[in-house]
Amino acid sequence: MNEELFNRSLYYLDILCNRIGERCVGSEGNREATRFLEKELTAAGWQTSATEFDAIDWRDGGARLECDGKTFEAFTGPYSLPFKGSATMLAASTADELKLPEMAGKIILLHGELAREQLMPKNFVFYNPEEHQQIIRLLENGKPAAIIGATGRNSALAGGVYPFPLIEDGDFDIPSVYMTEEEGRRLPPHAGSKVILASESERIPGKGYNIIAVKGRENADRIVVSAHIDAKKGTPGAIDNATGVITLLLLADLLRDYDGIHQIELVAFNGEDYYAVPGQMSYIAANQGKFSSMILDINIDGAGYQEGPSAFSEFNLPEELLAKLIRVIDGYPGITTGPQWPQGDHSIFVQFGVPAVAVTSRWFIDNMEHQDLTHTPKDRPEITDCGKLVEIAKALNDFIRMI
Repeated sequence: MNEELFNRSLYYLDILCNRIGERCVGSEGNREATRFLEKELTAAGWQTSATEFDAIDWRDGGARLECDGKTFEAFTGPYSLPFKGSATMLAASTADELKLPEMAGKIILLHGELAREQLMPKNFVFYNPEEHQQIIRLLENGKPAAIIGATGRNSALAGGVYPFPLIEDGDFDIPSVYMTEEEGRRLPPHAGSKVILASESERIPGKGYNIIAVKGRENADRIVVSAHIDAKKGTPGAIDNATGVITLLLLADLLRDYDGIHQIELVAFNGEDYYAVPGQMSYIAANQGKFSSMILDINIDGAGYQEGPSAFSEFNLPEELLAKLIRVIDGYPGITTGPQWPQGDHSIFVQFGVPAVAVTSRWFIDNMEHQDLTHTPKDRPEITDCGKLVEIAKALNDFIRMI
């Protein structure tokens, strides 16, 4: 292991997770993180640029819910509008129950089938099932005063948080709170009663930035290496995804002297853990008609977990590239091939026909459905192994120089 790179990894991890801390899009911590990254990439000899976009930060003042003299534990929905008042409560567990005309002005409890998955944001373009869109339409047409979601666990879509917020969408303007399934089971017997609800929430307009660093020949075919720099509010975001950003920085140093035939583009996306993915949408807009110049994307997300090997998963690699990737993997004992998985920014490139390699920890692939670390306060530096980040960066350096 390269001791200098290992020590630098520890330094970067401390900066991103401890000294900066919160990196949710639109926050000052997020902007500080992107400034730090750009400064480090520039110092490593890369040509850098910052792409600005609008975003909102969010302040959570907590929620209080009472009904028939009983108190229920509830949490303010992320990016929700505030609410303070009382109204009759209705309960619905299926989409058909949302078609009733008396929803207007009521507080509605969504539970059971309706709350088994986190609803995709209404304007989310990459994955948005029709059943989710239908629920959102029925709610907006029904005009309830507020929504209560009683949710369980859904690690594949919502990360490890329990309960997960049913609605996390700054474009959705019906106030919402959420609670555990257990707490939600106490509420249906009170349907038809008055609910007193106070949810303090504030949307704070701000800015966010993608950071892009370039090295190599102009107008040449591009190899894009990406990682998202943002993290969910309330988590240090060590594995998700400080370790990806750190690997970008290590790779930038290893490729400092790159003079190959391709252009290398390092992209720190800003928005993978944000309802509107604004950084990703900004990048797509800027590259309309240009994805054909990309011969490969390597996306790093969830790397460096302390348990198990690192995993490189390939998506539509040409035979020659795949052979080179396998040769590299065979040379590093802590890296293995992994199955395909869609939850990451590599999916953007795959949708545009660009071959991709997704880099993560094999443990997360194997435990995607029931892990309880990402998107929670447990996602701390203590669960990482910076030696694995050094190994990944060295392997990617070898791979890129082979192409």
